[in-house]
Amino acid sequence: MLPNSLTVQTPNKSSTCDMDEKTFLKRILTVQDSMFRLAKRLLTSTEEAEDAVQEVITKLWANMTQMATLSNIEGYAMTMTKNYCLDRLKSKQASQLRMVHYHHDKATASLDKQIDARDSVSKLMVFMEDLPEQQQLVLQLRDIEQYDFETIAQITELSEGAVRVALSRARKKIKTQLIKAHNHGIETAS
Repeated sequence: MLPNSLTVQTPNKSSTCDMDEKTFLKRILTVQDSMFRLAKRLLTSTEEAEDAVQEVITKLWANMTQMATLSNIEGYAMTMTKNYCLDRLKSKQASQLRMVHYHHDKATASLDKQIDARDSVSKLMVFMEDLPEQQQLVLQLRDIEQYDFETIAQITELSEGAVRVALSRARKKIKTQLIKAHNHGIETAS
């Protein structure tokens, strides 16, 4: 979820464009939470993720006239967020950052089930870190953010077929590692 402290700040800009401030805010606020989750996934720090989202929103605001013609603002904003975060990871300032994401649904089951679920989520996050960057991103966008293949293809600049292959490989590797972990490293004949 997006922290309450993060708000859309629009620079003072007066121009006559097809998209006014109200329309801009309406369209961006629908995608802001997803932008934050993606940034948080790519950048460990909540503060870095907030800064990234704010920077991308500022850039989107500056290019508002071009945004008015876009049919898929969400995909465009997510692509900008991904690219900005990857640039931050490559920069000297962010050399200490590593890719990580915390995704945990609060279990309402017994304490044992909660502990098992927490352990499984922790293992899943560790296993996701071992995946190639492209598979991590595709898995995040599809299974966590629930984007369709067309939008993921646009964001990652891959074909839909390549997205499906990357997702399949990522899921297969995670599944194998989770099964092995749940069997305490004991491999069984299948």
